[in-house]
Amino acid sequence: MSATVSRRALLQAAALFPLSTIGIEGAGAAAGSGFTHSVASGDPGQRSVVLWTRYVPATGGDTRLRVEVAEDRGFARIVSRGFAAAGPDTDYCAHARPDDLRPGRWYYYRFVAPDGGHSPVGRTRTLPQGKLDRFRIAVVSCANATSGWFNAYAHAAARDDLDLIVHTGDYIYESPVDRSDAIGALAQARGIAPRGEAVSLADYRLRYASYRDDPALQELHRHYPMIVMWDDHETANNAWSGGAKNHGAGEGAWDVRKAAGVRAFREWLPMGGADYAAYQIGDLATLFRLETRLLARSRQLEVAAALSGGGTFAANAAAFRDGLLADPARTMMGAAQERWLASAMAASTAAGTRWQLLVQQVIVAPTRLPTIGAAWYAPGVTPTAKAALELTTANALARLGVPTGLDRWDGYPAARERLFDSVARAKAELIVLSGDSHNAWAHDLVHGSRPVGVELAGHSVSSLGLEKRFGGDPGAIARDYLLTNPGLKWCDTSRRGYMVLDLARAEAVGEWLFLPSRESRSTVIEGSHRMAAERGARRLTAA
Repeated sequence: MSATVSRRALLQAAALFPLSTIGIEGAGAAAGSGFTHSVASGDPGQRSVVLWTRYVPATGGDTRLRVEVAEDRGFARIVSRGFAAAGPDTDYCAHARPDDLRPGRWYYYRFVAPDGGHSPVGRTRTLPQGKLDRFRIAVVSCANATSGWFNAYAHAAARDDLDLIVHTGDYIYESPVDRSDAIGALAQARGIAPRGEAVSLADYRLRYASYRDDPALQELHRHYPMIVMWDDHETANNAWSGGAKNHGAGEGAWDVRKAAGVRAFREWLPMGGADYAAYQIGDLATLFRLETRLLARSRQLEVAAALSGGGTFAANAAAFRDGLLADPARTMMGAAQERWLASAMAASTAAGTRWQLLVQQVIVAPTRLPTIGAAWYAPGVTPTAKAALELTTANALARLGVPTGLDRWDGYPAARERLFDSVARAKAELIVLSGDSHNAWAHDLVHGSRPVGVELAGHSVSSLGLEKRFGGDPGAIARDYLLTNPGLKWCDTSRRGYMVLDLARAEAVGEWLFLPSRESRSTVIEGSHRMAAERGARRLTAA
């Protein structure tokens, strides 16, 4: 697999600091010394896992840390020893990957400084091998630290019945702390830095450092291994391989900014260097972590320009739908990743693996915008003339088969058909896990007239969803979506939390858990919903 960004761009990113000429040693993320941000683990295999910490010596410079992995919390039975380097070149973040572990085992780990000081003790787990009856995954996404507390992280961290955490992206947000949905006092209380938009390597490092100061996120990382993928806010909103909607001409070269965001991600998270990868969970599931954002994605289309031609609205919309939108050259993953996934899915099913999980960033299922009625708005609230015109146009486009979510797979229908073709050829038992939308969705996926799998799209940890724009009755909004989209089996458009996927040999059950986030710290569950997929049915039913 090729690297997402070039070495030249990485070197440029290391030196890019707006209004400053400081070098890499001046680009540290946060003050303090010693073990500054607890520990974390991730990217597990059946005999290995990435271990992470951050250590800043009082005098600066490079440090060699000892790494110990044990079968017990007291480290009486140490099974692996090694070393990890921490220094200014990696923002003092240290990574180690012991590869001599046993499959399907819980382990404890710690880092030891040259002066004998210990990091906090972390717990991790290797992936199981052979026949497996059950595996439970928590799915989290979209954690804007200025929009609400990370209560979903705190609740998941306190559980003792999970095997793995999957983060489908938007682990950080690059945006200024005073964005429209921000709670100013919350951003200040949490010390989110920098206050402006993250653009340079120093900015991204500071943003990760302030997010990782959160105790709930630290505990989640300390208790469970995590598979993390970036979406767009780890670099800039609505990113694609060659740019981003939220990247302006005054913010430097996109390749340099992208490299800075990727570098900070790789420094601060316990992940290996592969842009996409497969994880074997015994004979129960193969989990495919996809990259649909920075590696090869074609630029998102803008329908407004297509509607300004000389024809009628309907003719222009149809030309856009059947022309630009349907162009088979448009891609989400790129040809190399498409080939890899098709081959790997076929190998998974040929080996008798029970489920094939696609873990990726944005919603795959076709989703049509319903006609928006008065119930979508809070009593006494009416949209502005501009907003009403935008919604009227969006509804007219939807009736003509033109989607409004062009940053999702809806904006890449030919790529979606290629994906579904490969799933059908592999005879996969497909479960897609998605994030990005901030709301909860359960879809049946259909290829032609035949079911091809299901999609469980997780709601956000704290980022606002449809309720940010529509403050009306969420039940009415959900009903309108269900009536408009036959493949949609359930949705929630107003609440935050996380999702759990419980995999068994004959059935997979997704559960959405809802927690408060906006104003208070609380791990009280305010509601839940469950949907099930029976193996072989490729359809969802209520659980």
